[in-house]
Amino acid sequence: MIDRADYYAARLASETDASDAYAALTRGDDLMIVDVRSAEAWAQGRVAGAVHMPYREIATRAPVEIAQDAQVVVYCWSPGCNAGVKGALEFAKLGYDVKEMIGGFEYWVREGYPVEDADGVHRRPVDPLTGIARIRTRA
Repeated sequence: MIDRADYYAARLASETDASDAYAALTRGDDLMIVDVRSAEAWAQGRVAGAVHMPYREIATRAPVEIAQDAQVVVYCWSPGCNAGVKGALEFAKLGYDVKEMIGGFEYWVREGYPVEDADGVHRRPVDPLTGIARIRTRA
């Protein structure tokens, strides 16, 4: 029988989500956020400050471009995309401390965190199904 605590501990050691990744960045944690999607997807929008490294290029680019001791968080489009898993596997094979951001770019955007595209950095409205939409009032 599988030990449930070990199973969930392993998941938390290998995964993060948009909320936790954003909180870590806000605290000033030294995270390297890596977008493993295609150039076309990257151009449509990305996590503000992310590095673009399609998962097929990680084996050759990461050792040159990303410090071995970096804490890496990878993401792809959404829960329906496994490119994040492929990217995390490539980083893990190279010995990096890596986590996959579950929910991907979709949940980063839906939770209202900073997005970057050709027009700069901006935020989209929070989707109340995925995050808390706070009402701003004047004091």
